[in-house]
Order: sequence, then structure tokens, then C-alpha cells
Amino acid sequence: MATPSDFRDLLRGAALRVTRPRVAVLSAVHAHPHADTDRIIGAVRRDLPKVSHQAVYDSLRTLTAAGLVRRIQPSGSVARYEARVGDNHHHVVCRSCGTIADVDCAVGDKPCLTASDGRGFSIDEAEVIYWGLCPGCSTGQNS
Repeated sequence: MATPSDFRDLLRGAALRVTRPRVAVLSAVHAHPHADTDRIIGAVRRDLPKVSHQAVYDSLRTLTAAGLVRRIQPSGSVARYEARVGDNHHHVVCRSCGTIADVDCAVGDKPCLTASDGRGFSIDEAEVIYWGLCPGCSTGQNS
């Protein structure tokens, strides 16, 4: 588990000013993968009870722009944040309860990055979301 010192080092490595809200937000995103802003605010407020919503939103925007966190927003869902950055992984989302889990990219010759017609774009990332029922929800439907 990463420590506050690790998070301060990440911020410095991204040439960002180290602030208590940024460290707390980065820690919350690492501790709660795929959390929405309300859950992140709740987690941050356990350490910094007086932190404002705006400070958390600003920190998330800054951390996302710096590449320290990734913002995802599956269809029909609010924005979620994760600390797994720098790879081309995807997500699986439960249609029933909304649980989100990471899914590694398909193996082979980077099939996820091969568009049938790239329209001249230099493609460096693909977003794939798989939909279905998580084990808990699919068991509940079979009962």
C-alpha cells in the first residue's frame, strides 16, 4: 500500500505542487478504485474534515491532467476515477449493480489499437467497455 510520502513523490514527479488535498485525493483514488466523486469526497474528509467539494474537484482535474489518475465514465454512469494509468486496460461493468472491474487488453498484436479505418489519426489508446452481470448479480438472477 502506498504511503503519503509516495503520493508526495508522485506529485513532485509530475511537477505538481504538493498540497494536503491533492495527497488526500490521490490516496483516496488509490484506496477506492473506480470511485465516484462523492465517495472520494467522503474518503478525503475522513483525513481532512473541512476540505471543500471544490478542492476535491480541482484536485481530481489536476491529477487527471497530469496523468496520475484516470477518469472513466461508462454510459449511464457518473464519472469514476482510478489510479491504474499508463496502460491500455479496459473495464467490465455490471448492468445490474454497476460494479466496475479492470480487464486487461486482449493479447496478441495490439488488437485493441487496430481500428478498421483510423482516418489518419495516430491512435495511442482505445476505450472498450464490456457489459454483463457480475458474479453476485448473475447468481441472484439464477436463484
